[in-house]
Amino acid sequence: MRVLLVSHNFLPAHAAGTEVYTGQLALGLRELGHEVTVLAAEKDVGRADMSIVRREWEGLPVVEITNNLYHREFRETWDNPRVDALFERELERLRPDVVHFQHLLYLSSGCVRSAARSGAAVLFTLHDFWLHCARFGQRLHPDGGLCARIEFERCGTCLSTFKFRQTAIERVTGRALSVLRKGTGVDLSAAARKAAKGLRLGGVPQGDAWESADAGAAAEMTRAASERDSSLRERVVPHVQRFLAPSRFLVERFIEWGIEPARIEHLPTGLDLSRFASQLRVRAAGTSTPLRVGFLGTLAPHKGPQLLLEAWARLSASTRARASLEVRGRPPSDAVFGRRLEQLAAVAGATLPGPLSRGDVPRWLAGLDLLVVPSLWYENAPMVILEALALRTPLLVTDLGGMAELVEPGTSGARFPVGDVAALTAALAELLDAPERLARLYPRGAIAADLATNTRRLEQLYRELRTTVADP
Repeated sequence: MRVLLVSHNFLPAHAAGTEVYTGQLALGLRELGHEVTVLAAEKDVGRADMSIVRREWEGLPVVEITNNLYHREFRETWDNPRVDALFERELERLRPDVVHFQHLLYLSSGCVRSAARSGAAVLFTLHDFWLHCARFGQRLHPDGGLCARIEFERCGTCLSTFKFRQTAIERVTGRALSVLRKGTGVDLSAAARKAAKGLRLGGVPQGDAWESADAGAAAEMTRAASERDSSLRERVVPHVQRFLAPSRFLVERFIEWGIEPARIEHLPTGLDLSRFASQLRVRAAGTSTPLRVGFLGTLAPHKGPQLLLEAWARLSASTRARASLEVRGRPPSDAVFGRRLEQLAAVAGATLPGPLSRGDVPRWLAGLDLLVVPSLWYENAPMVILEALALRTPLLVTDLGGMAELVEPGTSGARFPVGDVAALTAALAELLDAPERLARLYPRGAIAADLATNTRRLEQLYRELRTTVADP
């Protein structure tokens, strides 16, 4: 079959969970003999907005639609006719039998309808709550509160502070950089991004500061949130034959939203376990001197690295003396938050060594005595947790969403209440002061779903749904 996998971003520049899963799935499908193409968006102010770039990753063809967020209105963040037109051209060129959406951020909801009209089977894996929530699908308000229910008035106060497009200065600068690159080959976009970060320009801010929104702007965005919800129910849901969700938690939330239970399936994210076989721990957890504790992920407030550093600083001197803490990840896009992390790390006696390459992740995780995932939002099935489970690395995670579903206390680790620094401090002390508890984890070995099993199930679904399309 000809399979088109659609994601918001893609490897190697973007290596978060959705992108990594999309890449692994593409390789797995190719091994089964299918012709696979990946289509994704990419923000690059050195390229013309809405231009197409064709490249390869691991021998797979990749199509990138350049979206520099030059939106004229908020609606274009989910309904962008320019993206739709480019996507339809690629459908005509590739003529896929199956279009499997992984994410629509930076793309357009119209892509789903176009895929269905092309005669392809259409599937959608739900990696987060983007269909519910315009702010990165996190259901996390900028005041720090979780959105347990979707309330459009609350969305209005959130989205009125949400920078969803480039400013006029950023648009002019981006277009000038694009012309320069095209005419001379000189690419100054990286330098421009660095300067913008220092000035807090460009991109979408991820800081945790928030102020009450202007009432008029909040009312306007309340209407926009309601319109977005109605539009996505109309433009996406009817055209997807099967929704897939890596966690039961996400399945339940989308059934509450209105997707019929028969159209959504729980399909755990599979890993290429061969990547981890050589790194399976050869020593018992809890035996390092000092004990090695780590965080790996995006250094952004919703991921909670600040929470871990605050808790680490509260540990007794004797407890900290028997352990070390590494917080790994790319430097934050928010310079203010980055400085805050540096200050917290200095007080806590922790280190911020920077990011890890994908190839180094298994070895690093295997060497830990404890991985802490203190996220403040409803994580679905974080790749870092799945990889830790494959390596038998003990876990301490927030008791929320898919994280709680993946980590069984006493079997693979422990949990603590979301955002509770005192509880996290107590949980750390309990494990570090009695490391034999870490050694008793994983009594039945590693816990991880196999990518091959996941891919074969998808192949089966593709064939079944193709039959449905061919013979409705």
